[in-house]
Amino acid sequence: MSNMTQKFQAGQIVYLQEGDTRLYAEVIQVVVSRQLCWVRPLFLEGKSGDEEPQITNLQEAFDLLWSISLFHPALDVEVISSICQVSQEGSKSEIAASIGKQKLNEFIHRVWQSQKNTNLSAEK
Repeated sequence: MSNMTQKFQAGQIVYLQEGDTRLYAEVIQVVVSRQLCWVRPLFLEGKSGDEEPQITNLQEAFDLLWSISLFHPALDVEVISSICQVSQEGSKSEIAASIGKQKLNEFIHRVWQSQKNTNLSAEK
């Protein structure tokens, strides 16, 4: 196990970043032997320029099992207002939940493509 490996705990809020978008999630379990992190998505936060961040509620989305090395610990001050906003909104409709799942799917695909490209570059 490398020194760079994060020591996350169940219940901790972490994020995964790709471009200007971050996926914030709660750690369910860390699978140390496989260097994986099982997380429950909370929300996606997309930023563009000086505009207010775009928040997408993901509380109805699927859990993820992903490489622990890609996650970063989230600071409380970064997420408290967004978590409050998502909690107050709740799951307004099945359509909103479906859109959230679709956005999460697209985000994960971008992360996967980015990692695939990074790994291919490293092999050359």
